[in-house]
Amino acid sequence: MAYKAIIAGASGLIGSKLLTILLNQPEYAEVVILVRKSTGIQHAKLKELVIDYDQLDNYADEISGHAIFSCLGTTNNKTSDKNVYRKIDHDYPVKLAQLALKNGVKQFHLVSSIGANAQSSTFYIKLKGETEEDIIKVGLKTVHIYQPSLITGDRKEHRLAEKIITPIMKLIDPLLFGSLKKYRSIPAQTIAMAMFKESINNEEGIFIHPSDNIKQIA
Repeated sequence: MAYKAIIAGASGLIGSKLLTILLNQPEYAEVVILVRKSTGIQHAKLKELVIDYDQLDNYADEISGHAIFSCLGTTNNKTSDKNVYRKIDHDYPVKLAQLALKNGVKQFHLVSSIGANAQSSTFYIKLKGETEEDIIKVGLKTVHIYQPSLITGDRKEHRLAEKIITPIMKLIDPLLFGSLKKYRSIPAQTIAMAMFKESINNEEGIFIHPSDNIKQIA
């Protein structure tokens, strides 16, 4: 069977890698991307929807198919307003999950973060934890949550902190063993490949994938 996928955040680091994978895999016949502005990508399988995420209900009919992949996210540099930050990282993915349930989508895949914890006092970690919990509460039969550590890859935007940390992590990664392996840095391509592979595994349930487990899947 050839599937239909929806990607939210297809212009980001992980989303763009995932888009390339899905367009080149025979398991997927159609890939719909929800974007704020056109990517300019042309492909026979691709359907691009330039949307307003604040009006997701207007595109409800398009939120159907086999799997939704939420790769949405922002940073403090891009979004200093905490309310706007929450809309992007929490409200939009949760709304997508609700529309997915309504339209009979079988799977929901969420890119979260290592250490996500709704009880944390840290804004970012708390927000990621709340998003995970609220998406699970929606009631979809299959939810995959990916909790990567530091994500490496060529980003379109400049992130000074990551440029400093990435070469340091290359030295530290080999020293992280056992329970610390999940803190090793992870390439965006690896995360995207794991998401694809899990999407063609039709086992139902709630699955949490820490960073080291993501590498094993891919």
